[in-house]
Amino acid sequence: MSNFDRRSVLKAGLGGAALLAGPGIVPVRAAEWTNTPEPNASIRVLRWKQFIQAEFDKFAEQTKKFSEKTGVKIKLEAESWEDIRPKAAVAANVGAGPDLIIGTLDDPHKFPEKLIDMTDVADYLGAQYGGWYPVAERYGKKGNGWIAIPQGATGGCLNYRISHVKAAGFEEFPKDTAGFLKLCQALKKNNTPAGFALGHATGDANGWCQWALWAFGGKVVNDKNEVVIDSPETIAALEYVKQLYETFIPGVLSWNDSNNNKAFLNGELSLTLNGISIWTVGKNSTDPKQQEIAKDMNHAPMPIGPVGVSTEQQNVLVYYGYKHSKYPKAVKEFIKFMMDKENYDAWEVASNGYVSPPLPAYNDNPVWTSDPKITPYRDCLKRCRDNGFAGDLGYASAAVMGDFVVVDMFAEAASGSATPKQAAARAAERAKRYYQV
Repeated sequence: MSNFDRRSVLKAGLGGAALLAGPGIVPVRAAEWTNTPEPNASIRVLRWKQFIQAEFDKFAEQTKKFSEKTGVKIKLEAESWEDIRPKAAVAANVGAGPDLIIGTLDDPHKFPEKLIDMTDVADYLGAQYGGWYPVAERYGKKGNGWIAIPQGATGGCLNYRISHVKAAGFEEFPKDTAGFLKLCQALKKNNTPAGFALGHATGDANGWCQWALWAFGGKVVNDKNEVVIDSPETIAALEYVKQLYETFIPGVLSWNDSNNNKAFLNGELSLTLNGISIWTVGKNSTDPKQQEIAKDMNHAPMPIGPVGVSTEQQNVLVYYGYKHSKYPKAVKEFIKFMMDKENYDAWEVASNGYVSPPLPAYNDNPVWTSDPKITPYRDCLKRCRDNGFAGDLGYASAAVMGDFVVVDMFAEAASGSATPKQAAARAAERAKRYYQV
């Protein structure tokens, strides 16, 4: 799913019913929406905890507007990505808890039979706005129907200090893995090191480790869902990352999704993978040091590896509602309201482009070109693969991701606690527990 063109969007969204026009996509048929929330509805919404306060504030503001418009009462709660995953599983198993969750990746594929059918919501949004990115459709659909609605992705790009990269001898940021390694080595030599999470960080560690695996041709499973991670291609990726790890700041083995943010804004890092939150927080900070760091920052896509194509993994966010909800129509109405372009655009502006859109028609939002430092985040879902690559999304792919099988493999090989061959073999055995049940 790393390649994107007009035909793939049409196939994903409307089966040929939409046409690309300029920067967006214009539908050729009117979308219809006939859903009406249940009387006196009240729903509990659990979403991911914010990294940018203005993003959450706008989301809460729009939630209030939804309640005022529809009369549906909303209880809005927020938890870290890592905490949402077990709570989502418990809610599915016991048939109680939140009515609606905004979680990550293919978690809803663990319990699709417990979820509200979202096909009508997806069809409406796809028709109204010209079709979904193919990778968004992969995360949202189960068979011929939709079990989740992609909210977007907390897009991950390389965050770097412009002056430090130039001091390392690079006028432009490297576009391939060979140049990227040389840059990291030069940054280390200049005492301005890189740092990438190798702990259980849902967004950051999964993002760059999956990228590295795929960049060298490795993958957890093939297109028949057979575990093939113990391969020469995976060994090559592990050997490469072992060299990268030698350039990293100490402590990355225990990093979660917030550690690199703090280290970067403290001036300890020159290069990391992250959303746009580091730059946004620094730019809006009252701390002169953080303001100066933000001025010296820029962003870039992940480099291209030997496979010759983009192999990014992005932290895709998804809405999904439970059948145990007493108010499934209210759940759908809330998703539709928050995803309508007028509301989505306003939320994007408030968040400074923190979430890359799942519908290419949303790419015309001025936020993406308001500053060239934001633009690389616009196309994150255009450049990425789904985390089940090259097999199917489902319980096994979600479990392997949730159990950090790939991240642990890279951490073991990079740190020297296992050889690359040992780490790959262990990862294969762990993956087989899920794919061969």
